[in-house]
Amino acid sequence: MKQSLSIPPISMITASITLMMLSGCGSSSSDGDGTQTQAIAQTQNTASTTATTSTSNNNASNTTTADSNSSTVQNTTEADNGTALVANSTDGVLCDYFYNEFNDSASVQATSNADWSCTGTARTLTANGIPDHQTGTFPNPGNPNTISETSVSISYTLTPTKTDNSSTLGGPRGATGYVLNGVKIDANTAGSCDDSGDNCSLVGNTGNWSIEALGQTSFDFGTDDNNAHVQPDGSYHYHGMPEGFIALRGGSDSTMTLIGWAADGFPIYARYGYSDAENAQSALKVMEGSYQLVEGVSNSRPSTSVYALGTFAQDWEYVAGSGDLDECNGRYGVTPEFPQGIYHYYATDSYPYFQRCVKGEL
Repeated sequence: MKQSLSIPPISMITASITLMMLSGCGSSSSDGDGTQTQAIAQTQNTASTTATTSTSNNNASNTTTADSNSSTVQNTTEADNGTALVANSTDGVLCDYFYNEFNDSASVQATSNADWSCTGTARTLTANGIPDHQTGTFPNPGNPNTISETSVSISYTLTPTKTDNSSTLGGPRGATGYVLNGVKIDANTAGSCDDSGDNCSLVGNTGNWSIEALGQTSFDFGTDDNNAHVQPDGSYHYHGMPEGFIALRGGSDSTMTLIGWAADGFPIYARYGYSDAENAQSALKVMEGSYQLVEGVSNSRPSTSVYALGTFAQDWEYVAGSGDLDECNGRYGVTPEFPQGIYHYYATDSYPYFQRCVKGEL
């Protein structure tokens, strides 16, 4: 059920900005149903404000408290996910992941169900989109929607093939992947501003400057400590590190934690990877994305004195070699489940937080 919040516009020193809001996230095709509600962003008007991150501590021990109603498969300090049975295949890894427990979080109060299985050449997921961990309060002033069940039924290949090209996903293009609990990954938003910065909308992508959900303080998307919020159809979804789920999986700085599968079939890990990508005996380190804030700010960009660098997707550029990962937040290397090596993605504390594209064939 859609819930809406209407707040009248406020006046800024130099401009009046009316922000139209559905969910605090307009990246899903479900956000374009024409039912619009209004909300006011938290606008910062301090000169040279530095963009801050809303991600959590790098230490996984500082994550959201796990729901006590966790299934056995998740309530382990180091999950036994299995290892790949043959080269160039993910078969044998988490092919029988099943979870079905009631989530007593105040804003959920529903059973979380996720069922992954491997048959033939496909890995399939049937789920209801309900998270399996504690969540923030929904609805909230920045996100007027209520978590509810959504039907999830997807199929990914067991034999992913990396290409030299990347495919951008998210919103109407489809989820970039799913966390094991059946909650989708959709890191972009449909919020945008025009060149003047006077007219900003959190839906529709009508402006030239795409607003980020995380890493900025000018707009409130109502995300919780799991870097997630809710779309109008009730879909709870992640924009960044799913802290509550990582806690349930026993994620720590002593192990790599597989948290999901990307749309191209490659695995997704959280935060930590081997310092030497091809040496499982090397120390674990926090993976860093390879995106940096642009040095030359476009003359057509809204003023940085109002919207600090990092507010918009266009404020970031991929700089090969500046971090550990490629433009899709991935790299090739060994992992506990794939000791012979595989291309894989990371959720990171740095931009882009979750991959916005995939490198494998679709």
